[in-house]
Amino acid sequence: MAHEHATAELVRDPGFVPPPALEPMIERLAARRSAPLRNLGGPALTEEELDLLFRLALRVPDHGRLVPWRFIVIEGEARAALGARLDQLYARQNPDLPAAKADMWTLYLMRAPLTVVVVSRPDPAAKVPEWNQQLSAGAAGMALTVAASALGLASQWLLKWPGRDREAAALAGVEAGETVAGFIHIGRPTVDSPDRPRPDATSVVSRWQPAEV
Repeated sequence: MAHEHATAELVRDPGFVPPPALEPMIERLAARRSAPLRNLGGPALTEEELDLLFRLALRVPDHGRLVPWRFIVIEGEARAALGARLDQLYARQNPDLPAAKADMWTLYLMRAPLTVVVVSRPDPAAKVPEWNQQLSAGAAGMALTVAASALGLASQWLLKWPGRDREAAALAGVEAGETVAGFIHIGRPTVDSPDRPRPDATSVVSRWQPAEV
């Protein structure tokens, strides 16, 4: 059994035609970048756009088919309602908070027309290691940003206090045993957001070679 994968015969379908490379998709992926919150405008996403966004985001690696993640959508008037509750909690936790920051989390959530909370919910009883399940949640978040880019939208993935504090996350609907992988803010780009320096592939890509005996 240990060599099952190594000895399995390659499956070939003589009638199968591999899909061609999609140049527009390659160009879009090569240009994908995060956009600052100040560059995420409206109008709000339509129901059709939301449906497509999540259908694309669901196509991620998921060993064991456990679906160890879920999404919480914050949009419309719910942004201000959640923001007000977060402001109240933050004020209780920070009694010396300046008055100028009393509504900071409401303003934070109101900046983008849509915020999606990516929730990691690994199953500790599953045979699949929890780390693999957490990676699947990260993949779901990345797929969401790629889907947004494919739809001509822009996004920014953040993990500020509301996602790190257990009480604050609970206000957003995160349950016991779950962890926030990120708040992904999505909107329509208002300017061409600048790209950041990317590492050279030679600095992060290596090839394994057998050690000399």
